[in-house]
Amino acid sequence: EEARKTLLATIGEIKTRPFTQEELDRVRTAWLKNFDLAFNNSERIALQLSEWQAMGDWRMMFLYRDRVRDVKLSDVQKAAEKYLIESNRTVGVFIPDKNPARAEIPEPPDVEALVKDYRGQQAISQGEAFDPSTENIDRRTIRGRIADGPKIAFISKKTRGEQVVALLNFHFGDESSLAGKSRTGQMTGQMLMRGTAHRTREQIKQQFDQLKAQVMVGGSAAGAFARITTTRANLPAVLDLVAEILKEPAFPAAEFEQLKQQTLASAENLRSEPQFLAGIAFQRHLNSHYKKGDPRYVPTIDEQIEEIKAVTLDGVKSFHKQFYGASNAEIAVIGDFDAEAVQQQANRLFGAWKSPAAFAPVVSSYAKVEPVDQSFETPDKANAMFFAVVPIQLQDTSPDYPALLLGNYILGSGMNSRLFARIRGKEGLSYGVGSSLQAPSEGDQGWFLAFALANPANVAKVEASFKDELRLILENGYTEAEIEAAKKSWLQSRQVSRANDGELAGRIAGNEYLGRTMAFDAGIEEKVKTLTPEQVRTAMRKYIDPGALSFFKAGDFAKAASAAKPAAP
Repeated sequence: EEARKTLLATIGEIKTRPFTQEELDRVRTAWLKNFDLAFNNSERIALQLSEWQAMGDWRMMFLYRDRVRDVKLSDVQKAAEKYLIESNRTVGVFIPDKNPARAEIPEPPDVEALVKDYRGQQAISQGEAFDPSTENIDRRTIRGRIADGPKIAFISKKTRGEQVVALLNFHFGDESSLAGKSRTGQMTGQMLMRGTAHRTREQIKQQFDQLKAQVMVGGSAAGAFARITTTRANLPAVLDLVAEILKEPAFPAAEFEQLKQQTLASAENLRSEPQFLAGIAFQRHLNSHYKKGDPRYVPTIDEQIEEIKAVTLDGVKSFHKQFYGASNAEIAVIGDFDAEAVQQQANRLFGAWKSPAAFAPVVSSYAKVEPVDQSFETPDKANAMFFAVVPIQLQDTSPDYPALLLGNYILGSGMNSRLFARIRGKEGLSYGVGSSLQAPSEGDQGWFLAFALANPANVAKVEASFKDELRLILENGYTEAEIEAAKKSWLQSRQVSRANDGELAGRIAGNEYLGRTMAFDAGIEEKVKTLTPEQVRTAMRKYIDPGALSFFKAGDFAKAASAAKPAAP
């Protein structure tokens, strides 16, 4: 109720506390930034153009852009006072007056008249036709290292709108130094963009908007990251600000308390969420060999809430001081940029930024667990969540990995998968269904996971159908046609993924961390190409034992059972 009153009071102040030029400029800059960046994504711009065409003419989109750019403060104020009136609001439930004062909306203007003399602005650069093959990516990648700091991987190419994406990954700490600090490390990362020694959170946002940049900086106990999308001209200034965020966070007390309350509220809300409850249960089961305090330990929801309450501002500041640095880091940049200049700038920003604490990867090791079948009640939740999981001793370098990868792809990846075709398509038992395979690059704690979102009344049927479909596959295997179609589809998906600069940046940054090149990816793909149905079946039978599966379900099963009971005579 207080939030409602404050919201309405703020809207009611439009006349007595009018908009300022600074507010208009800030919003306009953010809107124009998003408009310009949309042009670097062919899919997004095609969808937007089709929407405007449906409203009369595609050129209206550009006319609208020009009007946003040129709108005056007086026009905005006048429109707000005219349309944001009390009788034109809806707050939760609309309760109309008997004789409301209506906001009269004028008839739309003639679209043809609006755009008949329109002339577009300067065309954006179209970029090059980049070959996303593994061989070409390796050929185009510039690799190196900045002093004793970050490794670099740069792919400089012409892009649409001179767009450039960058990913910065930082690693710190080890199993011993990070013990008991998981929540503190997570909240340290969440505080980074909430203010620096020189800028408030709002000023950071405004600066990125002015630079036409989409940026996310965050972190966990094991590391920090920065994801950047911007343009060639603005990349240097964006990198400067990202470095300021990482190296000079202010950790404002008010922002910390707000984050803490938001995190607590979010955690409390998760208590009754089926997907969270079932998900946290299977994670705790797979990691039950790790004790409380270990960085790999998975806390209960009650433990998470206690952890959040225990984090202090001084603890966050100390964590940053103890761990943050660029001694173990990777910087991947792809797009239209000056590679030599960016390398020099990265050296200036991060070359001397050393991590105080030693780094050693905290990896998860395989441990056999006894199968369990757990169910959690979530009253009044319309959907239920189903998980079936088994831990497997596997890495992405294991000889059986390619066969398991393809086998899982056919079983539960996409709308053509066995699980989707049967459980969602043929039987109509779930809203979504699939499976996934976890094969880490470090450590050997892999797992196979099947999942489904369904009506609570259908979860038992989903489980039965999953077990039956898995049985059929393990007994009979896949057909030659299924294997060949899956190979083609999977290989195409890899090609499409590498054509996305954001995804490719993540791939080459990960390769730098692991000491790999794209030749590793090419090797996996070559092995997949030669797989036979029997090789896939053999691998799946070796690792996926139906008797070792654990099941985790959450939903309002009591209500579903009650509704299924026949009415009393």
